[in-house]
Amino acid sequence: MTTERLAAPAGAPATAGSPVRFWATAYTLLFLLTGTNLPTPLYRGYQRSFDFSPLMVTLIFAVYVASLIPSLLIAGPLSDSIGRRKVLLPAVVLAALGSLVFALADGVGWLFAARLLQGLAVGAASGALTAALNELEPHGDRRRAALVSTVASVGGLGAGPLIAGLLAEYAPWPRVLPFVVEIVLLVPAGIAMATLPTSRPATPWRPRRPSIPASMRGVFVSSGTASFLAFSVIGLFLSLVPTYVTKLSGSGNLALAGGAVTLMLACSVAAQIAASGRPALVIQIVGLLLLAVGLVLLAVAGEIASLALLLVATVIGGVGQGLTFLGGITEINRLAPKSRYADVLSSYYVIVYLGVGVPVIGVGLLATGTGLLAAVQLFAAVVAALCLLDMLLLARKHRRHA
Repeated sequence: MTTERLAAPAGAPATAGSPVRFWATAYTLLFLLTGTNLPTPLYRGYQRSFDFSPLMVTLIFAVYVASLIPSLLIAGPLSDSIGRRKVLLPAVVLAALGSLVFALADGVGWLFAARLLQGLAVGAASGALTAALNELEPHGDRRRAALVSTVASVGGLGAGPLIAGLLAEYAPWPRVLPFVVEIVLLVPAGIAMATLPTSRPATPWRPRRPSIPASMRGVFVSSGTASFLAFSVIGLFLSLVPTYVTKLSGSGNLALAGGAVTLMLACSVAAQIAASGRPALVIQIVGLLLLAVGLVLLAVAGEIASLALLLVATVIGGVGQGLTFLGGITEINRLAPKSRYADVLSSYYVIVYLGVGVPVIGVGLLATGTGLLAAVQLFAAVVAALCLLDMLLLARKHRRHA
């Protein structure tokens, strides 16, 4: 594998070569994202207690994305200008506050407030943490930094539902304890971010629309489209698939409901580790194909009421999602200008989180009229077709460069 060296941008902390800071930053990314998905297996219980519909679940989920995207657009360029620590420490504090609001929730308004805080936290942290991993990687290896970033991101997404499902099913205080655990896990993250070195501003910060350097716009569009589709599948799994699993299995076990989401994301992580170092374009092509196959099997599993086939679809879709995301972020990391890491990565994450939030709102709206099964099946068919179309476009690009 060819190692790509990088120097920290002018306004970034001059801390490359610090393994402790590198892994502390990865820890922070992992557990910030763990917290955002703790509610996933709990939504069904919230629905019963607070009496709201599946559409309300998707709206609660969407509030997270709606607050996250402006936060991404402001905090990414801001961290390039004023340094990572001044952005990341407040982000960790906001994440802890979001978990505290969930722990205290006694109505649907609290859920909206908690998700809003979590969205602000992850939006502020996503681009800056990914950029910090690039800068802190001890050997200046961008591919390794991209792999650690994607594994921490997807690992956190998967750990949240599993931790919450297990604690809610087998421990006391099911809607409180998961969030108390998250707050405790964020304490070391806060300490790590507080001890990052300061840096002098590289450029004055000003609010601006997302912009991508002309030299990488083509790659940004192709990788962004693939990641949008990959994360639309994650959005479905995080918001509605636990209920889907409950219907197919006939079991109300929260660990099982959260476990299906975790299985998908564990497969994503395993695929990323296995594919590390392979050509990014090829990884995306294979990933999109597997995503399409997994979605078709997901639709068929609902039609024949087969939990076993649903688990097969989950594994295949998880592998496809992991490969697609790894290939995309590797290309973005490779081409992002040194002085604009967090800015470009934040714009990329805007696409990713739009994929998480926007399509699933449509599924929630559709489910109110057609039922959950039909809505999931239609979603699976449409996204599978788009995956195949994007795969063909990327394959054509690969042939041109072969």
